[in-house]
Amino acid sequence: MSTLPVIAAVDGSDDSLHALDWALDAARGRGAPLRVVHVWQYAAAWTPPGVLVAGPPDPAEDEVLGEVRTYVEKRAARPVMEYLRLQGAPGAVLPELGSTAQLLVLGSRGRGGFASLLLGSNGMAAARDTDCPVVVVPRPGREVHDAPPAGPGPRVVVGLHVDSPDETILAFAFAEAARRGARLQVVAAYPWPPQAWASAGELVPPVIDQDAIENETRVLTEAQLAPHRDLHPDVHAEPYVAPGDAAGHLVAASKDADLVVVGRHRRRLLSPARLLGSVTQAVLLHAASPVAVVPPTAPEE
Repeated sequence: MSTLPVIAAVDGSDDSLHALDWALDAARGRGAPLRVVHVWQYAAAWTPPGVLVAGPPDPAEDEVLGEVRTYVEKRAARPVMEYLRLQGAPGAVLPELGSTAQLLVLGSRGRGGFASLLLGSNGMAAARDTDCPVVVVPRPGREVHDAPPAGPGPRVVVGLHVDSPDETILAFAFAEAARRGARLQVVAAYPWPPQAWASAGELVPPVIDQDAIENETRVLTEAQLAPHRDLHPDVHAEPYVAPGDAAGHLVAASKDADLVVVGRHRRRLLSPARLLGSVTQAVLLHAASPVAVVPPTAPEE
């Protein structure tokens, strides 16, 4: 079992306390220490020239961490705890912590920014740039519609791209389901209807059998799940194969789910920057459950 900590980012907001609750349970389930981090954004670097400001306060007097300590002491079962204060821009500092953690957890919104935003800039930056999996915990009460039928009990959802699967994402989802004693719902969407261009401005319906595409998607899904089922025989993995938008299916499946697991785009030759991808962004913005963004498998040297 990894001895790397679970890291919870806090800023004193209600959203960060919801994320802290999730991180406490995650650390305990992993047998890992929990490192609570408050990144204090010192104002001097953004102060107009000629304006005098006081220096940063003593880290030992961090009010946010003091409030968190009081909050955590109410929990009956706690992992080994560590409190850390860092200074800088949270969107830059938090991703740097990923190399020393097995999981980074934060709320969907912090104290700053606009109240109408569904996901803050720090959450987006962490999900995009961190080397370890990042869990973003949404505000309670998000509503989703058109959820597929789901039985009782804990459930983890994972998105599977059958054309370019990433074993790291499936491995993470199976391991999470195993820890929670949960079913694993595997969402594999295929585009329908496909479009073909006959000439400029003219679309023609392709001669493709939808049943054949769905069956092939299901066959590929089962093949990609097989080795993970062998490693986790106690996890019941349920393929959910459906036509249309993958993001829409994952958001719908997030209703009453314990966790939704999605991947981050691999770097490409002509796009070397790290990217979240449109599906992952949509799930982060709209899912009702916590969302784990798993970085892609590192390319072989």
